Amino acid sequence: MAGSRALAVGILECQPPGTRRAGPLSRQVTMLDERKAAILRAVVKEYIETAQPVGSGHVARAAGVHVSSATVRNEMAVLEQEGYLQQPHTSAGRVPTDKGYRFFVDSLGPTSGRLDQAKAQEIRSFFATSHGALEHMLHDTSRLLASLTNYAAVVVGPQHEAAILRSVQLVGLHGRTILLVAVLSDGAVERLTIEAATEIPDEVVSLASARLAHVIGATLAALPEIDPSGDERVDALVGAGRDALDRAGGDSGEVFVGGTAQMAAAFDAVETVRQVLSTLERQYVVVSLIRDLVDGGLTVAIGSEHGVQPLAACSVVVAPYVVEGHHVGSIGVVGPTRMNYPQALAAVDVVSHRLGQRLSEA
Repeated sequence: MAGSRALAVGILECQPPGTRRAGPLSRQVTMLDERKAAILRAVVKEYIETAQPVGSGHVARAAGVHVSSATVRNEMAVLEQEGYLQQPHTSAGRVPTDKGYRFFVDSLGPTSGRLDQAKAQEIRSFFATSHGALEHMLHDTSRLLASLTNYAAVVVGPQHEAAILRSVQLVGLHGRTILLVAVLSDGAVERLTIEAATEIPDEVVSLASARLAHVIGATLAALPEIDPSGDERVDALVGAGRDALDRAGGDSGEVFVGGTAQMAAAFDAVETVRQVLSTLERQYVVVSLIRDLVDGGLTVAIGSEHGVQPLAACSVVVAPYVVEGHHVGSIGVVGPTRMNYPQALAAVDVVSHRLGQRLSEA
């Protein structure tokens, strides 16, 4: 599988790992006794499902909660005092805070989030039939992840500096225009245009292409020097090709965002929707956010933990995808803090793993 860019970006296999954190942004959650923990988990699950403040009656009937409504009310009051719950209005119901969601996420077991058979099959079918340019695959992957989770999905393409050159070739097009085609280990195919000062004969292009092949096996971040051939025209073209590869190595990964329309339905406040969508359109902010989080592997940042104020009402689940042992890019979902964390974690984990596998087969 090879991508391209012109220069002129349940089941058992679907279990996410047990560690879920926000990397350096995570906060230590105070331990709760078993009863309070069961009540808090019941509130979070109910609120995720209904988006309505949760009353003690609902919680008392939840699985794992074996106390009366009166006891639940007392414990919910304590959880509110400790910052795990809040009462949004005069209603008797309560909703989780970011601290409450953090406790819920950190207490999830390794089998809490399993994708159902239909979603698992959708992922397998997608990667079994995906072909074409790298950009198309990453764009389609963002759409796949959005459809699996009903949240906005972000895929950050490879930053090529760590990619190894598998092949390099120069092709004369017409007149002074030379095309450099480089196949990279991260699945990308770079097509870089070189404009020469004068028309270049085909034999010079062939000789330069042969000499440029000396960089094969190196990374774009550490291109070796190529000894002069003694022919000024050949050496000039080799130098231009090497400079083009060097520039390609410094490119930031392109960002592909899918499912933004689904975010509009996730929030009641129009201003919140506007801020979220506006932020997702700012590539630099999105790339910085994802890269700051993804160093911890499969990671969850809840509300203010990720430090991007316009997304304070959102949680982010991210994971790297790995090609030939190297972390080359990242994927994630952005949704409301009341997102279905087990399903989001499972989807991001499985899709990132399958994407890395597919690109490794290139």
